[in-house]
Amino acid sequence: MQEDVRLMKDMGMDAYRFSISWTRILPNGSLSGGVNREGVRYYNNLIDELLLKGVQPFVTLFHWDSPQALEDKYGGFLSPNIINDYRDYAEVCFKEFGDRVKHWITFNEPGGFCSAGYASGVLAPGRCSPWEQGKCSAGDSGTEPYTVCHHQLLAHAETVRLYKEKYQAVQGGKIGISLVSLWFLPLSPSKSNNNAVRRALDFTFGWFMDPLVGGDYPLNMKGLVGNRLPRFTKEQSEMLKGAFDFIGLNYYTTYYAANLPPANGLNVSYNTDFRSNLSGVRNGVPIGPQAASPWLYMYPRGFSDLLLYIKENYGNPTIYITENGFDEANNMSLPLQEALKDDTRIEYHHRHLLALLSAIRDGANVKGYFAWSLLDNFEWVNGYTIRFGLNFVDYNDGLKRYPKNSAHWFKEFLQK
Repeated sequence: MQEDVRLMKDMGMDAYRFSISWTRILPNGSLSGGVNREGVRYYNNLIDELLLKGVQPFVTLFHWDSPQALEDKYGGFLSPNIINDYRDYAEVCFKEFGDRVKHWITFNEPGGFCSAGYASGVLAPGRCSPWEQGKCSAGDSGTEPYTVCHHQLLAHAETVRLYKEKYQAVQGGKIGISLVSLWFLPLSPSKSNNNAVRRALDFTFGWFMDPLVGGDYPLNMKGLVGNRLPRFTKEQSEMLKGAFDFIGLNYYTTYYAANLPPANGLNVSYNTDFRSNLSGVRNGVPIGPQAASPWLYMYPRGFSDLLLYIKENYGNPTIYITENGFDEANNMSLPLQEALKDDTRIEYHHRHLLALLSAIRDGANVKGYFAWSLLDNFEWVNGYTIRFGLNFVDYNDGLKRYPKNSAHWFKEFLQK
């Protein structure tokens, strides 16, 4: 821990975004199992070490690690019971850490959690309809993603209300949520493809921003999903409106969108509801240089376009860029000196920071930027096969850290 904080300080970084693990604080997921004091001590030490080095903690309360005890008890986020348990967990964190933590993020990428975990079934808990990519043994890709994200939105709103009523005045912090969005371009100029772009935005970003700004789901979603989409009560709608001090935005890439005609209605799924065919390639040509991950292309213009879209359509909220990054393959046969040469990552961050600057000059209300990520890490189902870090982690030698070229570049950039 101290080594990594020293790394940040050495690079000139002034903030660090990390997640608290729910079960490290509440082993049972609920207050009934008591608070794990060892877990609290761990995060206290981390927060104190960061502040000692002049680094502000930005804390994410939920980054896809739903407590197994609550999955077993009532199905986790499939049940409205989770709303109160999540709020209780968040309150323990406010009580224990809120005197020093001034930026709270309730959920990281709820859309990714719901679509990959409950529609495609490729990430935990691996639920989907049997014909979907994950070929899951249980689930319903046409209803469960919407149910789970509905409960996450309500858990978010309840927690924000709690924080604002009970803790904000005393602790002086801010609270928000981190949403992920791609930008989309029409595959070719046509009205139907333009509509496909709008539907793609509504089903990814609007899914959360519309309720948080206007108290209800986008019209596109309501029309296409129909009675599979849960409804907010009047009270829930009012509670959701404006339930954030800032929005965290995770942006990586841009895709082309093409109109898809309505499906035959047999295999309904979140993945096909928005009737847009998405791809990073047009006529065999990728939209930009491709990373190790097949879904990730470098397209900085999409970053500024997305920020200005949010400014125009959602009242120009305060935004922190909570993730932005590029990965390379973990080639174990490369000599260390070669593995540290990540010039494409430097190009990615350089061009995206220029796009960000352009958006800020055009009025986007962006207050901070976090690169993903400080270190190479265990990247979901890809494990250790790809590397997103500015710092190389040697998995074969005690997890030693070595700054890549991009870490040196950032250090120089921040000094200037």
